[in-house]
Amino acid sequence: MTQPASSTQAVYVYEKPVRLWHGLNALAIVALTVTGYLIADPLASVSGEASDHFLMGTIRFVHFAAGYLLAIGLLFRLYWAYAGNEHARQIFLPPLLNRRFWQGVGHEILWYALLVKEPRKYTGHNPLALLAMHFAFVWGTLFMIITGFALYGEGTGQGSWQYALFSSWVLPVFGDSQSLHSWHHLVMWLIVCFVLIHVYVAVREDRLSRQSILSTMATGWRTFKDDKPLDDIHWP
Repeated sequence: MTQPASSTQAVYVYEKPVRLWHGLNALAIVALTVTGYLIADPLASVSGEASDHFLMGTIRFVHFAAGYLLAIGLLFRLYWAYAGNEHARQIFLPPLLNRRFWQGVGHEILWYALLVKEPRKYTGHNPLALLAMHFAFVWGTLFMIITGFALYGEGTGQGSWQYALFSSWVLPVFGDSQSLHSWHHLVMWLIVCFVLIHVYVAVREDRLSRQSILSTMATGWRTFKDDKPLDDIHWP
């Protein structure tokens, strides 16, 4: 069912913990991407006495620290999906069995392809954005955390909790360490592509959609640009 909305109405959508997680997650992903690329393709040797430099060691430390931040942030975000409002749960529980949800996905595809004149209006994520965030970002991030800790466990050794919880079973699944490195690196590029599309779509929708986008993630409040009904789907 559609709901009435006003161009002057504001709805509190994203709570402070969600917005904080979003910002820290963005910083962690940038740090992980840059340092991960350099780990896979190291810089040339630095001239001078080796004891005066610790360049790759610093790069690896930043990568590991950002990885822990990403993992702890995801655990907190899973908790807030339970403790927060209905919008905090959306990216974890897409209504895949809801027919109106898939109709919304189809409409958004047509909208992004410039084949329909007007976008629909949602309080939270639109269905296509939700689908992309669930499968590309949530599952992609979980894959990177699991494989990252499995690779990290090789360095900490068989007596470490990282090896016991991750390396011991992840490495046999992928066959060997090199294959695991390759998959970890490949999914990194998939997440990079997702982030680039995510930023483009957010800017585009902020200008062309019927609701606020960028300011909503900054303040938590969703405002609307017309008085037409909302197209929200009742989420689980």
